[in-house]
Amino acid sequence: MKIALMDSGIGLLAAAAALRAARPDVDLVLSSDPAGMPWGPRTPQDLTARALACAEAAAAHRPDALVVACNTASVHALEALRARLEPSIPVIGTVPAIKPAAVAGGPVAIWATPATTGSPYQRRLIAEFADGVQVTEVACPGLADALERADDAAIDAAVAAAAERTPADVRTVVLGCTHYELIADRIRAAVRRPGAPAVALHGSAAAVAAQALRRTGADARPDAEPTGGLTVLLGGEPGELPAAALAYPQGRALAGPQASVAAEAR
Repeated sequence: MKIALMDSGIGLLAAAAALRAARPDVDLVLSSDPAGMPWGPRTPQDLTARALACAEAAAAHRPDALVVACNTASVHALEALRARLEPSIPVIGTVPAIKPAAVAGGPVAIWATPATTGSPYQRRLIAEFADGVQVTEVACPGLADALERADDAAIDAAVAAAAERTPADVRTVVLGCTHYELIADRIRAAVRRPGAPAVALHGSAAAVAAQALRRTGADARPDAEPTGGLTVLLGGEPGELPAAALAYPQGRALAGPQASVAAEAR
């Protein structure tokens, strides 16, 4: 079984690691667009063109499914990607986990990129899945870029700024950008208030991985032999995981034990 994932940068690591955990025998193809990252500020037309190029590079490796591991690309390019690739290759989009987050009743905060925050798309999801729930949209300028560079100081500053804009009574935070799941623990610590219980975080990686397996007709088998391979495409060309990917547990899990040892040595 082979599953491809695409994103402008390393935001695809969380869903890829979730797939690898569920099926250690799955072959993964990671297709990104480092020259075009970030996609958020681009026009929908430009973003769609770049997403199609990423998808076609991945499709050349004949995967059984393609995961669009980017909220912004799922908003603007999912229809075009499905028109180009389906039914030969099922295409799975990424939607912020607003519905499960709203089940407990809130208050809920949605951390997302400035391009997504306040967008008609996100507002529709809130109206559909969180009607009657107190929801605060929190823009996180610079956070995805800082994560892409593994710049700890910039990450801490962006997280702290977003935490300051998050109401003190929020009990649930939706991670509305796939990059943010790479530092879930740091976000949880930043929004926790003294004396209050830990804030619940809702990302999309696990749900997207489960949907990708369903679309391929496969079951989760975390006890399978760890025989899965890894193909990395950077701008359509063969490459390696960026060094920044190894700063995160998900990237080290994909790269294997040797990468984990090297990261610890640094």
